[in-house]
Amino acid sequence: MVESPGRITLWGIEVFVATAEEGSISGAARRLGASNSSVSQQLTNLETSLGATLLNRNARPVTLTPAGGMFRKRAQRILNEAEQARVELATGDLAQLTRFRLGMIEDFDADVTPKLLADMAEDLKGCQFLLETGASHRLFDLLDTRALDVVVAADLGATADWMEVHPVLEEPFVAAVPKGAITGPNVLDQLSELPLIQYTERHVMGRMIRAHLARQNLKLAHRFELDSYHAIMSMVAKGAGWTILTPLGFLRAERFMSQAELIPLPFEPMSRTISVTARRDVLADMPQEVAERLRGLVSDLIVTPAVSRMPWLEQSLKVLN
Repeated sequence: MVESPGRITLWGIEVFVATAEEGSISGAARRLGASNSSVSQQLTNLETSLGATLLNRNARPVTLTPAGGMFRKRAQRILNEAEQARVELATGDLAQLTRFRLGMIEDFDADVTPKLLADMAEDLKGCQFLLETGASHRLFDLLDTRALDVVVAADLGATADWMEVHPVLEEPFVAAVPKGAITGPNVLDQLSELPLIQYTERHVMGRMIRAHLARQNLKLAHRFELDSYHAIMSMVAKGAGWTILTPLGFLRAERFMSQAELIPLPFEPMSRTISVTARRDVLADMPQEVAERLRGLVSDLIVTPAVSRMPWLEQSLKVLN
């Protein structure tokens, strides 16, 4: 079928959104599996149809014009509605689903996520999987705007009527300290002699930790606030201080395990829950099925090895059914 350059097409809108998000025609082409020339032609067709220039294509990165900024919001709504229609039509037989957009918390990206996607691909032979990893608050924003179908993320303390939530894992917050730094009782006094390396308060987890410390009336000296588990654990391993994180965060920085260790928090415990969340009544039983698959993977790949290595986690690191 030959496309008329005078028509607005869904493909043209998808190309425009991808280019705006990627900041380049080549990036959009890679993301969409198209050629640079095809992407460029689609953008030209769309701009011709709308009678407006949407992108500053000579800028590096490509930027939106004022008209492009106005159209960007409409474009995303159009794509969201098309995606919603596609999903609704597939719910009668999910084996016919052609695209599944999954958001995953970064803590799972090394082991759990690849195995989950491989397992799902076996059942959904004709489905294209689109994965977005990131912080929990960002994933929920994408779910809210219908840019994702399902997210696996830490609960943020509030749910909306449109959400269905399937808890998967409860994990405690723990202290990661340099190997051998804590000996005997009075753990908090010993920790107070070391700087606290904080997880960034730009993320929800960092704010949760700060609020919990405030409730305990604890004022711990800190010099560093970082957003990378690897950077934090590298500093802990070098003896530069200690940190508060979760077992998942510790396991992500596996290379530093020999130089650091986890201990329970020497004050009131705190924990978080990681759940599968989706829009209610859109994907039929699929969110629940994703949660069931995840529970098995999390048990085998995370909980069992962690508890075997640190038996004191047995009561607080657990799969939720």
